[in-house]
Amino acid sequence: MSFVAIFVFCAIIANCFLDFASAAPKRESYNYSVVTGYFLQDEASTNASTFNFINTNFGLINRTYATDTTYDPNGRKTQWQRFKNQVFRLNRESGRTIQYKLLFMGRHGEGYHNAAESYYGTPAWNCYYSLLDGNETVSWADARLTSKGITQALAVNAFWASEIKNQKIPTPQSYYTSPLTRCLTTANLTFSGLQLPSRHPFIPTVKEFFREGISGHTCDRRGSRSYIQNAFPSYSIEPGFAETDQLWQAYYAEPQVDQDIRSRAVLDDVFSTDSETYISITSHSGEIASLLRGAVIPVLVKAETRQDPTPTSATQPYSAICTCTSPPAVGATTSTCSYATATPNTCPAA
Repeated sequence: MSFVAIFVFCAIIANCFLDFASAAPKRESYNYSVVTGYFLQDEASTNASTFNFINTNFGLINRTYATDTTYDPNGRKTQWQRFKNQVFRLNRESGRTIQYKLLFMGRHGEGYHNAAESYYGTPAWNCYYSLLDGNETVSWADARLTSKGITQALAVNAFWASEIKNQKIPTPQSYYTSPLTRCLTTANLTFSGLQLPSRHPFIPTVKEFFREGISGHTCDRRGSRSYIQNAFPSYSIEPGFAETDQLWQAYYAEPQVDQDIRSRAVLDDVFSTDSETYISITSHSGEIASLLRGAVIPVLVKAETRQDPTPTSATQPYSAICTCTSPPAVGATTSTCSYATATPNTCPAA
């Protein structure tokens, strides 16, 4: 499981919001870009494959800020306290059309689908086993966390507790999560039991578009609204959230462009409706990459007001995935597969 802090700077550019719910109100749209110099994960010298947020204070760079001379003249504040003051000043001086937010983006812990892919091998998993709900031992449809995944989430919880106590880190003021069970559970394990401000309790909002890239794999098929509400009764579910999964389709996958469009839409929704500065998003590695498409590792984002009022919004039909009629050998490095011929759905994001 990974967890990263992303500092986002954005500016209002239009009044265009994409939503799968036809009755949803329109939202303002934003242009997002990266601000560097605050987190190690923003630096070109940082190796994304070996970066460890636990060993690096969430990657926060040990540096001074222009605001330190008046806020902390005696040098007694922690790095996080001084950073929080810096962000406060940035927002105060930014003007009406600009806002800064710090996004804590966490990937779910290991799920049974991850363990199954490791066991069967990626070729066999992609073309055969991922299409099943599970095997005789476990289920990986809307995959739950493995014991390892639970341990990973609890380790992040312990790290948060340490940062709150020792670093006085600003805790999230708002929480969001993907609707897939592995994220719903990870968020709960990560933030439950922490010393959080009473005015900002851990009550996450479940948002459809924070889900993983939608493949034909059953691990990406979410549970029903009723299931989520019953299993996580303290969670809030966004308006317009359908009872059953309207986006997943067996044997077909969402094109990358569609995922990027819905990722922008959900970010626009959050920035349009949430006035808080510190925001937690529990999601998936693929979706986090889509939220910041083009970045190798999470980065601090800066935005300039955009003159072109309308971001790209044209979606494409889902594409067939390659499947096998019989399982390849466990550990096989290649597979022979074929493509479905039925007409795929078009992503309803636009």
